[in-house]
Amino acid sequence: MTQVSDRKELKVPATSTIHDDDNAVIDVAQLGETLLGKWAAVRRQARELAGRPEVYKIEGLSMDEHRERTFGQLKYLVDNKAVHRAFPHSLGGSNDHGGNVAGFEELVIADPSLQIKAGVQWGLFGSAVLHLGTDEHHTKWLPGIMSLEIPGCFAMTEIGHGSDVASIGTTATYDQASEEFVINTPFKAAWKEYIGNAARDGRAAVVFAHLITRGVDHGVHAFYVDLRDAEGNFLEGIGGADDGLKGGLRGIDNGQLHFSNVRIPRTNLLNRYGDVAVDGTYTSSIESPGRRFFTMLGTLVQGRVSLDGAAVAASKVALTTAIRYATQRRQFNATSDTTEEVLMDYQRHQRRLLPKLATTYAASFAHEELLEKFDGVFSGKHDTDEDRQDLETLAAALKSLSTWHALETLQECREACGGAGFMTENRFTSLHADLDVYTTFEGDNNVLLQLVAKRLLADYAKEFRGADFGVLARYVVGQAADLTMHRTGLRQVMQTVVDSGSEKKSAIALRDENTQRQLLTNRVEAMVADIAGELREARNLPQDKAAEVFNRNQNDLIKAATAHAELLQWEAFTTALHKITDTGTREVLTRLRDLFGLTLIEKHLAWYLMNGRLSTQRARTLSDYINRLLTHLRPHALDLVDAFGYGPEHLRATIASGIEQERQDEAMNYYRRLRASGDAPIDEKVVIARQKKAARSSASS
Repeated sequence: MTQVSDRKELKVPATSTIHDDDNAVIDVAQLGETLLGKWAAVRRQARELAGRPEVYKIEGLSMDEHRERTFGQLKYLVDNKAVHRAFPHSLGGSNDHGGNVAGFEELVIADPSLQIKAGVQWGLFGSAVLHLGTDEHHTKWLPGIMSLEIPGCFAMTEIGHGSDVASIGTTATYDQASEEFVINTPFKAAWKEYIGNAARDGRAAVVFAHLITRGVDHGVHAFYVDLRDAEGNFLEGIGGADDGLKGGLRGIDNGQLHFSNVRIPRTNLLNRYGDVAVDGTYTSSIESPGRRFFTMLGTLVQGRVSLDGAAVAASKVALTTAIRYATQRRQFNATSDTTEEVLMDYQRHQRRLLPKLATTYAASFAHEELLEKFDGVFSGKHDTDEDRQDLETLAAALKSLSTWHALETLQECREACGGAGFMTENRFTSLHADLDVYTTFEGDNNVLLQLVAKRLLADYAKEFRGADFGVLARYVVGQAADLTMHRTGLRQVMQTVVDSGSEKKSAIALRDENTQRQLLTNRVEAMVADIAGELREARNLPQDKAAEVFNRNQNDLIKAATAHAELLQWEAFTTALHKITDTGTREVLTRLRDLFGLTLIEKHLAWYLMNGRLSTQRARTLSDYINRLLTHLRPHALDLVDAFGYGPEHLRATIASGIEQERQDEAMNYYRRLRASGDAPIDEKVVIARQKKAARSSASS
């Protein structure tokens, strides 16, 4: 992941020159290949599978029916060899971690319940055994997990702590006499909650608990625990409850689990990073408890990576449906007395959908970079501590933005399609309900962005670690000069002089790639520097006072992390843009990238004005130039969504099937024939106008 401090060292291609050539044509096939990315073949296979009726979501099923169908679909995935890519060659897998996630995330277009339930079984439960266990564990349990003979749970979250895994209450205390761990949830807030497969299907679980041996708590570790017998009854000491009906994802049997003196063999500790000997001695290859904890949790980052990709896929499906409908649906007469306007020709409709399309492209390109980073770490090609930290931070940043964006996009597309959008058959409401929880899956987005912000502050601090007085003095002087230039309006004056009051020059400056990069980057750098300055005082304060200082700046921290994630998406879009070889496609994508970047600047315009980063001249130009971009992009809207590559078997939305065009054609043909017949009734307004004209003529004579 590129950090702010590395920004000046980026090897970025020269600024693209955009020609206002309205005849630009997109090579949809080439663009589609670019969007498919490194794992194009896997994505095609996964989409072909996701387009089969066997894995469709059937709307209107009862909760029990939906759960039964989803579990059966897991077996269908096993039979079609769709779940083994990430597992070792020795067990029939292909050790393809990036391809595995690329395939799984496409399942969201079939049924989000299937995507998540498959993710629980193989991406969380199976992955925990794979990455936290040893060869002995792999041999013992992975074949059954892969074949679905052992349906499992990932029992981390507790009702009392949610995303705060370090503070969970479940304990695993080693009993040296019996060579067993004793699992307990000592109070109700420690019950495992919202656990997929817990209510019905799970036969075993990877349970996260504090490992206690010889009176010492060694922090959270993972343990393999059998839950039910062959008939589906809980084993002794284990209990639970069904979470029941949820707002979405009704095909998943989420539930609670609790443990009372449940004994498991010492060897059920997944001991890759920490082990307990027969005599109770604890050892670990990672000396620092904090680093050990984050290393263990870091191996499970693929959940966030796949949620990011699934959210992007859902946004693509929604926009494809909404834009296809908007290019066919006609409403209101504006330019003709006989022909109504296509919705997509209205500026407001373009404002609603095209910026969402631009953001989806940015999120898609950013996800591909995340997926490559993930594969590099888990394949071992790029697996340093720094690589893992970068992956963790990047996944937290992008998952947060893409899942929020998916919900916003689904809602906007729903509204843009009017009453038709509210019909379940067109999938907006169903997808919105299912994806709602993605914003808190694998970590609440606000918590994840706080993690990102802390990393930004840590990188900021590293810049000055060990610096001599002269370096610090020059920094302070430079910062003061920067504040003077920006906050006294000097930069605004300079921009106004350069623009010479010319709207055209302002527009040229705004669409310049380096100008956009500078504006987006400077915002992140300034926000991080301001927060670092505010938090500096906390270093020497007592814990409670330091926490107060941090809490006062928490909202700004999350804003800075969001700005950083937006910058990462813009950079990913720009990097992908420069790989496009077809001139017309590159031209249209440049406009789309500009729309993304300038919409971000418009969104945060108050900050840019208050901090002196934009002149009022350029600020006034911004909105008009965005509207011009929308006009240029309008003719390419269909090509841009067609490049996503989703067919009718994936969209499964009536209004995206061409039925609206048939209705419009039928209506226009009817009125055309009626006018030609001479039997068409006369509009009352025409009669009144004729009467008034006749009256005026009579009076004048």
